[in-house]
Amino acid sequence: MISRQLAGVFAHLDEAENAGIARLCEWLAIPSISTDPAYRVECKRAAQWAADHLRASGLSVEVLPTGQPEGAGHPIVTATSAGDAAYKGPHVLFYGHYDVQPVDPVELWESPPFEPVIREAPAGAGARGGAGVGGGGGGAGRRIVARGAVDDKGQVMTFLESLRAWRQVSGSVAGGVRFTVMLEGEEESGSVNLERFVRAHRGLLKDCDVCVISDTNMLGRGRPAITYGVRGLAYTEVTLHGPNQDLHSGLWGGRTLNPNAELVKVLSELWDKELRVTIPGFYDQVRPLTEAERAAWAGLSTDSAGALRQIGLPPEADRGEAGFSAVEREWGRPTAEINGIYGGYTGAGAKTVIPSHATAKVSFRLVADQSPALVRDAFFEWLRARTPPGFRWEFQDHGTGPGVTVPTDSVHLRVARAALLAATGKEPALIKSGGSIPVAGLLKAELGIDTVFMGFGLDDDRVHSPNEKFEIECYRTGVRAHAALIDALRSL
Repeated sequence: MISRQLAGVFAHLDEAENAGIARLCEWLAIPSISTDPAYRVECKRAAQWAADHLRASGLSVEVLPTGQPEGAGHPIVTATSAGDAAYKGPHVLFYGHYDVQPVDPVELWESPPFEPVIREAPAGAGARGGAGVGGGGGGAGRRIVARGAVDDKGQVMTFLESLRAWRQVSGSVAGGVRFTVMLEGEEESGSVNLERFVRAHRGLLKDCDVCVISDTNMLGRGRPAITYGVRGLAYTEVTLHGPNQDLHSGLWGGRTLNPNAELVKVLSELWDKELRVTIPGFYDQVRPLTEAERAAWAGLSTDSAGALRQIGLPPEADRGEAGFSAVEREWGRPTAEINGIYGGYTGAGAKTVIPSHATAKVSFRLVADQSPALVRDAFFEWLRARTPPGFRWEFQDHGTGPGVTVPTDSVHLRVARAALLAATGKEPALIKSGGSIPVAGLLKAELGIDTVFMGFGLDDDRVHSPNEKFEIECYRTGVRAHAALIDALRSL
């Protein structure tokens, strides 16, 4: 049973849905690619757009510079609602990001990435449900197609529109709930200035009791979920240097080692026959899966074979660390991955050289309790022990972030579950994510607050890929869920 006031907010959201989607498309049309300096002005414009939306909902808003020197980074939008005098619930921090990934390869987009379109699903698409290891019922529906549609402008917009609706229906800013909002502009480029910003603005954030982030997935279409854990990340780039110049392979082949070949041989030793990572101590800090977790995940009716079909692979491609299911490997076990590898001549045609050096980008997805810094350093030491004769290594650290697992019995998570139930009529599943959201670890370390991950994406949304989408039904679920969250917070 939902409250009379929430019923009024839901009715308003239904009436205003097309207007809200039009506003989202306006925001999506701003090409806020944070990693490319050519889009610096567009990032500022996207930040200002979000600030204007929040201001129109009655919040006190600032657009604050980041970076050293000041303003060298992309701005962070902050907003606050003081809460009504009678409000007794927690002070909630909502975090999101307005920056987006580059659009390459642009030729694979079916429509320009910054000209949002509303499109029907392709015939036969999504019949399985589209939840990665999850699966789920229903078919794919109408979707908004644009860069940033689901990651993360669309999901942030579900929160912004709920604020607008509560203000218009109740007359109170944010429905009387005490919120602080922090929208970042560098999440897709490493959040290089976020830690400094959080420390410098501790006074703004220190009274927050819990963070809510909408940048994760549901279990599937019509299958709401709350994510109670995300994996951490250690991202490195390693270069193996050999001769001081590229060599003629006819004159030098067989006389000295080839950096390409040696790099490949070394990296191939990262996994044993059971596909466990071979770096000494890699698993020492891993938090074991509990039998209760394994039983709960086994009962979620996940569809590993269906997920593999979506990416063009047969069921026998379900491979990973021995002794664990696909969902266990994704949500609860660490991994090592080679994200890119290159050296020598890679252009069209033939050029017979032995390269002077070879490079690989290697990342580690880590679970709760693992130290990204320790894993990074152990990897570098592991490489040093395998240095080919006469060669040398060059190492780069492209960033780290800890994995996070939050309590599933907290009042904050209980309120979020009630909100999703009110919005969808279904009890949400409790899941983890194989992805990483480093800000959650930062907020825990700096402010001591946990995060509730209440996301509305689907595994087939093509995040970071051409033709990224956010389905209208998922958008609708997100707006209603945030509106219901406000109502539940008001009732505490």
